Amino acid sequence: MIELLDGINYWHWLAFGLALLAVELLGTAGYFLWLGLSALIVGALLTFIPMSWQLQWVSFGVFSLVTTWLWWRKQFKRDKRSDANRDLNQKHKQLLGQTVRLEQDFLAGKGRIKLGDSTWTAKSEVDLEANTLVEVTSVDGIILTINKKFEDNPK
Repeated sequence: MIELLDGINYWHWLAFGLALLAVELLGTAGYFLWLGLSALIVGALLTFIPMSWQLQWVSFGVFSLVTTWLWWRKQFKRDKRSDANRDLNQKHKQLLGQTVRLEQDFLAGKGRIKLGDSTWTAKSEVDLEANTLVEVTSVDGIILTINKKFEDNPK
């Protein structure tokens, strides 16, 4: 077994790397991409630097961990930025700025309003009369904060 491991040269690493990249093409969602690239790096290094088989495998493991970790960090930052700008499936962001005409008087404090096809718990610092146009200014969990909206063209 030691003789087999000792006989590994750069062609074996390059073929192993290409095989791992070919497996990645079958749709493994990136799991084999970084392993394949790491094997190619080891093959390229072995072309110029003679290494023992132990150092080759340790290098492969280290390169695999480092490339995977670097990609994870980059993807995590991108996903975090993308989530901050996304409104889909984030109802609280979709509710901000919504306007609704009150169906009944709303006393200062907490009450219920109908917004869209749902009723929501809302709070206001002032009493609001029925038929007043209000705007959702903030969302705290499931409680909406509403304020009177001043219309541009009062009739």
